[in-house]
Amino acid sequence: QEQLAESGGGLVQAGGSLRLSCAVSGLTFSNYAMGWFRQAPGKEREFVGGISWSGAGTNYGDSVKGRFTVSRDTAKNTVYLQMNSLKPEDTAVYYCAKATTRNRVLRDRGGYDRWGQGTQVTVSS
Repeated sequence: QEQLAESGGGLVQAGGSLRLSCAVSGLTFSNYAMGWFRQAPGKEREFVGGISWSGAGTNYGDSVKGRFTVSRDTAKNTVYLQMNSLKPEDTAVYYCAKATTRNRVLRDRGGYDRWGQGTQVTVSS
């Protein structure tokens, strides 16, 4: 009965940084890959990045590769999204999601079976 809760969103200037957190409750957190998605108003939900259950494997969307980093702390049952060099086009609601896979980080939202409520990130120019 896992639950996900994002935090850390807010307003930031272009070029700045934010760190999002996803706190996961439940007994099976460490058994699954985790992903981050984002969605701007009127646009499709977009894969941002994800991490395998072990933390050894990661995957990132092309638009954020080199700027964003996904990590996890199993002891704290928390997944992080470190966002650097933020751009106005990064403005969106960011969602944490639990995958149905353990070792594969899928880009398709169909590979995830539980979602947080989202946290707003706004980047001003």
